[in-house]
Amino acid sequence: MKTTKNEKIPKFKSLEEEAKFWDTHDTSDYIDRSKKIKVTFKKTSTKVINIRMNIEDLSALRTMAQGKGLGPTTLARMWVKERLEEEKN
Repeated sequence: MKTTKNEKIPKFKSLEEEAKFWDTHDTSDYIDRSKKIKVTFKKTSTKVINIRMNIEDLSALRTMAQGKGLGPTTLARMWVKERLEEEKN
């Protein structure tokens, strides 16, 4: 079923109904590219801390992070969050 450009997206009764709809419809038929949309992103409130590490540990962190396709600070942050969750429980 082909829809006309810029058709309105219907209301769905469930996520399953919506998923089935998008399996058979193209999102580009529902986008009005003639209208400008202003997008703003909420900045998360974060603080920076410095952690001293010996060269061997930092090298191991970098190697492990690279193996997972992550940066070393991202991997370290994930590990800290995991440990914080463990300590809460």
